[in-house]
Amino acid sequence: MTNAIAELTGNCLCGAVQLRVTGHAAEVSACHCTLCRRWSGGVLLCLASESTQVHATGPVATYRSSDFAERAWCGECGSHLWIRDDDGGIDLMPGLFEGARDLPLVREIYADRAFASARLAGEHPRRTRAEYEAENSHVEEEP
Repeated sequence: MTNAIAELTGNCLCGAVQLRVTGHAAEVSACHCTLCRRWSGGVLLCLASESTQVHATGPVATYRSSDFAERAWCGECGSHLWIRDDDGGIDLMPGLFEGARDLPLVREIYADRAFASARLAGEHPRRTRAEYEAENSHVEEEP
């Protein structure tokens, strides 16, 4: 993680899950892959950290969504919390943290798969499905 900054605190929609992140990349990424589109309803925004730097209390539920990651949400209100990769990386939903409001969007993956209604403006790097999957062998091709 480059440009890591200090602690963020946040919570889910109902407040049952409380989160504290003690270090994270001071940036936001976007993903338009099929799994992320289905989970988010369009485009998934995420804030990268390491699992060891994320502390959650409350009714967290999880689902093994791929061969390499699980997704988590609040067991009370259903707010999406994170995607945790088996390698220890974790992508948190920036909307859970008021302190994430000013973090810039720095990359977009599966940009060629974006819904017309979810195309993001800006001069950040965009990777296509083919470009991303060529460099990330753990990602299986989508149907």
